[in-house]
Parts: sequence; structure tokens; C-alpha cells
Amino acid sequence: MNKPIGKLYLIPTPIGENPDHELPAFNREVLTKINVFIVEEIRTARRFLVANQCKHLIDECEFFEFNEHSNRQNIPDFLKPAIQGKNIGLMSEAGLPCIADPGEEIVLEAQRMNIQVVPLVGPSSIFLALMASGLNGESFIFHGYLPIEPYSRNKFLSSISMDAIKTKASHIFIETPYRNAKMFEAILSSCKEDVLLCIAINIMTRKQSIITKTVADWKKTKIDFNKIPAIFIIGSE
Repeated sequence: MNKPIGKLYLIPTPIGENPDHELPAFNREVLTKINVFIVEEIRTARRFLVANQCKHLIDECEFFEFNEHSNRQNIPDFLKPAIQGKNIGLMSEAGLPCIADPGEEIVLEAQRMNIQVVPLVGPSSIFLALMASGLNGESFIFHGYLPIEPYSRNKFLSSISMDAIKTKASHIFIETPYRNAKMFEAILSSCKEDVLLCIAINIMTRKQSIITKTVADWKKTKIDFNKIPAIFIIGSE
């Protein structure tokens, strides 16, 4: 008799200082049922397993590395163990797989192969920021990274700020931490003063700060978040 097909588990990883505050105990139980891991960086994945009392899995399991440099043609090979009855875990560096992180191509291929996909509960800085922003949580758009070139970036910021006023939707985006200051300056110069801006930094840490106020008020504020992970949200009342 053929073995049942394995499952693809989407495994969240911590974004803050205390994993016990971010990940349910059930996730640790699931880890013990996994035979293969698809990860962004094997060394980080091994540290995560050790921290979750699953050090034995490092020697028992097979690891595939999948990131922006990986050959997408290898994806079906990563998933073949599931057809053989083995459970697979997809893990990103921090937070939720497939949400502003690699993985959606693997999940889509799993769907095509009729492999059951099981998402596990975990932290997302994007949604935690939106929850605490006071901005529209029913209509929102996540843009990822905005254009780097100043003219294109400023034009895009002007466009989404106008849309926020018109539709009341929240526009969420991120930036490489060392470019936060330039992004902040661009927002202040490109968006209308009555538009609301939320800046969320150091989420799930003791230094967490999630503040929403108008662009006009931000112009009166000194903020130093250079090289600190941040979420930006533009919206309106």
C-alpha cells in the first residue's frame, strides 16, 4: 500500500527577543514530525532548531536552501520527499514564510502537486504594525520595497498618499534599514501634511515603538532609526 503524501508546513520564526512570546507550543510539536526543511539559510535554521529543543533533527533531517539566488527549477525536487510520505517544513529567516519573504513559489508548486499546505501561527511585523497603527485594517495594500531612484520614489509616495486620502486605504511598505532616513525625508517632502504616517520599529523587542501622526507633526519630530528594521504605513482618517 502506498504511503500517504506528506504535508508542507509553513514554520514561523521569531522576530523579537523572546520566542516564547511569539510562537505557540504546538509549533514545537510539529517540528518533531518534519523530515525535510526548506530554509533561507541553513545555519540560521539549525540555530532555530537548537533553541526549540530539536537539536536531534539537525542530523536526522535533510535541508534544502532556498533564497533569492536559488535555481527555481529545483523546486519540484525539494518537494519530492512529500510524495514519498515525508513532511516538509518551509522556514524563512524571521517571521512568516511567504509574507515579504521567499516561499510563495514553493507553496504554489505544492498546491499544483496536491500536497497539503499547513500554515502555522507566528509573528508578522507587517500585521503587528498595522494592528497598532490605528489606520484602516480592512482595506490595505502591502507594497514591499518602493523604488530606490529618488524621482520614482517621490512620485510613488505622492500617488499612494493621494490614494490614502481618496479611498482611506492603508499603504504599507518597508525599506532597507540603512536607507530609513532617506525614506523618511522623502515621505515628508512628497506627502500632504494632513496624511497620517505610522512608523513602527523594533517590533517585539523592549525598544518597540509604533507611532502614528500626521506628516505635519512628523516634520516637528526628531527620529533616529538608522539601521533599525522599520515598517511604514501611510493612511488617513
